[in-house]
Order: sequence, then C-alpha cells, then structure tokens
Amino acid sequence: MSAPNLAERKACWDARDQLWKCLDDSDDKAALCQNFQKEFEAKCPAQWVKYFTKRRDFLKYKERMQTEGFTPAEGPQKPS
Repeated sequence: MSAPNLAERKACWDARDQLWKCLDDSDDKAALCQNFQKEFEAKCPAQWVKYFTKRRDFLKYKERMQTEGFTPAEGPQKPS
C-alpha cells in the first residue's frame, strides 16, 4: 500500500475529528457514532485507525490524571 496523498490524509483527519467530536458530545457512547466510526475506518489506513484510537485513549487518560489527580494503589500489607 502506498502512502496516502495530501487529500487522503486530510479526509482521514477530518473523519477522525468528526468521530472524536461525536464521542465527546455523546459521553463516549460509541453506538451513537457508528456512522462516523465507519467513515473513519473507510478513509484511514488500518494502522492509522489503530494509532488514533490508542492516542485518543491516552489523551483521555492523561486529561483525567491532570484533573482528578493520581492516587497510587496500596501495596501489599506488611505483617505486623
């Protein structure tokens, strides 16, 4: 597969942005955004879909850590 040209990249990024906006607006209810998901998968190379999906998950996680803070899990209890 050859690398996407400028128009194909722009179409992919636009489809990604529309999907992410839909997911943000619907509180990550993917069922409401199925059409955007299909368009995203159709317009982007499979490897890009995988990368962008992981990237969104990471960005959401990072945002949650910045707003809610990090609470470390308690380790094993030491015997008294």
